[in-house]
Amino acid sequence: MKSVPQPNSSGFSLSSTIRRARRVVVACGILVSALACTGEHSATADGPAAQQPGGRKPSWISPEESDVLIFEKGARWARRYQQTDGTPPDSPLFARAEGRLAVRAAALAQAQLHNRVPQDLPWARKRGRLVRGYVSEVDGSVQPYGLVIPKGYDPAKPMRLDVVLHGSTRPRGDSELKFIERFDDGDEDSKELVDPPFIELHPLGRVENCYRWAGETDVFETIEDVCGKYNIDRDRIVLRGMSMGASGTWHLGLKHPDRFVALGPYCGYVDTHRFSETPLDTFVRVGPLPEHQELVLHMLDSVDYAANARVVPAIACMGEKDVFFQAHVIMEDAMRREGLEMINLISPGTGHVIDPVTHAEQMRRIGEHAARGIERGPRQLRFVTWTLKYPRCHWLTLERLGRHYQRAEISAHVREDDGVVEVDEPVNVTRFSIAGGALLERNARVRIGKSEFRIEDWREVGEPRRAVFAKGADGWKVVPPEHARHSMGKRPGLTGPIDDAFTTKFVCVRGTGTPWSPQVQKYAEASLRRFAYEWHRYFRGELPVKDDRDITADDVRTSNLILFGDPGSNSYLGKIAARLPIGWNEREVTVAAKIYPAADHVPALICPNPDPAAEEKRYVVVNSGHTFRESELAKLNYLLFPRWGDWAVIRAGETFPQEATEPFADNVLDAGFFNEDWQFIRDRGP
Repeated sequence: MKSVPQPNSSGFSLSSTIRRARRVVVACGILVSALACTGEHSATADGPAAQQPGGRKPSWISPEESDVLIFEKGARWARRYQQTDGTPPDSPLFARAEGRLAVRAAALAQAQLHNRVPQDLPWARKRGRLVRGYVSEVDGSVQPYGLVIPKGYDPAKPMRLDVVLHGSTRPRGDSELKFIERFDDGDEDSKELVDPPFIELHPLGRVENCYRWAGETDVFETIEDVCGKYNIDRDRIVLRGMSMGASGTWHLGLKHPDRFVALGPYCGYVDTHRFSETPLDTFVRVGPLPEHQELVLHMLDSVDYAANARVVPAIACMGEKDVFFQAHVIMEDAMRREGLEMINLISPGTGHVIDPVTHAEQMRRIGEHAARGIERGPRQLRFVTWTLKYPRCHWLTLERLGRHYQRAEISAHVREDDGVVEVDEPVNVTRFSIAGGALLERNARVRIGKSEFRIEDWREVGEPRRAVFAKGADGWKVVPPEHARHSMGKRPGLTGPIDDAFTTKFVCVRGTGTPWSPQVQKYAEASLRRFAYEWHRYFRGELPVKDDRDITADDVRTSNLILFGDPGSNSYLGKIAARLPIGWNEREVTVAAKIYPAADHVPALICPNPDPAAEEKRYVVVNSGHTFRESELAKLNYLLFPRWGDWAVIRAGETFPQEATEPFADNVLDAGFFNEDWQFIRDRGP
């Protein structure tokens, strides 16, 4: 990866900060010696960055240390990209990060030297605005988030949590430092304290992706981190946001309708095609797409999940003169088709801004729902999804679909008189489960259409009561949950497309052996370099990379493995190649019943890891990072939709750029989806 020259200035210097902080930090166990290597580290084809701060989580980073390292990590990213972004080398943000790193490191050192508990740290006790951090399971990176702790917060009493998603912001090297600046006013109580009946959580969401992919994971990881550090009432978690934050609210709230007590979107888009037609000079219109790209939009476009507003109430707002006004009209029409009435508070005469009066009314209505809390055992449910990436609503979980990216719907209710669970004939569902309070402890009965089933208790000690139903040629039947767990088809946690592999823990595996095809190997190495650069710059972490000979049993067991090379160069790929849904030998590649010369054709794909040593919900990906590129990442977040589906065939060129920042085109000959059994689809529709 190309290095960015460092300026000579008296501004921020990470190495000097580390030297000054070393005395106080070493005493508390933060291995600052590892941070001294903060020049131009990145995961490239020449060396992994798995042990770098901001890369895979080192075992010595504690939750409290992540509160310190957010300043170092944010400054390092800003320093790396300051010339390409035009950031002044002596930016006050650098100096502030330097000071805050030293102050927090010293406070943590003192706390650990005196055996104080983490809750005694100044920022842990603080009321007001502050910034904290956590280490992401996805790539081990340190990620910041903002908090507003009200004056009246009492750690002994559970409190409502409002998750507030930020709007669109151009991704820059200093994005994290600017985000931190919004919330960091020191570690003592803020001078101006507010006292609403809730804590505010502001996730970074990896900056700019509309809370998709790792940005989606970031939201839920920050929620869990805050729930571990503060006394949060999980039945009163609100999700709201403005602009891109509103789009993220629609996206996450309607697809996870049992996670939030209410939604508060303020001016946010809900689909791809029509939003891209907004009459703004900066917008890129998304015209007709290849079939597999059109289909996968059903995973992203929240308008397709409008029916789930019956489960989680949404109080939307929109400015009367907002250029994006049509977005809420689209959602309103979709809800009307589902028999729902959308609440959309329109602010007279305003554009794309938050009107205080309208927002106050939105918050009042949200507060009414939050006061009641989530109804954890609703007697009636109706749930719609288009993918098993979003499979659950309270006590209903969809476990197999007829076809992905087609509408799947299930409706059920618990009869008041005898507790029988009645299920309408599910649409595009071939297996589902019922769990929790919907099943009586004894003599539980479920009726699907005209068939009624008495539920036996197959659960192991400590497991919740659960019944699984599968549809076969003779209709529905009850199957033991253990049988369902061993299904090899697409299921929750293993759905594709390729981009889904980068939303949970993963590691890239670089082949070091002798390749079958030098041309394919060059493509694989260039693809890995490009992915490392794009992940670092736009997803704010070092790409986890290991040589094939260094992969451990724990890597295989717990991580999605992203394999670069061919079965000759990549030993792990060679180990599992015969169990992949493609054919691949030294002469030819067989994909979707088509044969290609192996010398200059590269298969890319995602499927469950066929290695018996891998955990159940782990992928392997071959020769691909994200299937969208910097050309989309640097522009508009609605462009971040999958380009290849579950698989693709690429013709490899003869030469590739050696610099990761230099783009190159993927000559894609074919692409598409696997069917529900991870096999090729004969009619080419999912």
